Amino acid sequence: MATESKEVIVERSGGNGLMAIIAILIVALIAAGAFVLIRNNDTKDSAITTAAHQVGDAAEKAGDAAQDAAKK
Repeated sequence: MATESKEVIVERSGGNGLMAIIAILIVALIAAGAFVLIRNNDTKDSAITTAAHQVGDAAEKAGDAAQDAAKK
């Protein structure tokens, strides 16, 4: 009786670590881009709000001046 040797060859892929690093970098870039877009949008909203308040203040002063002129 001849004994046959049975060998199992296991091949491991070494790219899993690199793929994880690339995935983390992509997620970080997406998060940074989203942060910049949100921050930029908040800055625009703040500028518009400030401008609207300034226009409202100017209109109030103009209305007060018109009432003072009508009283004279």
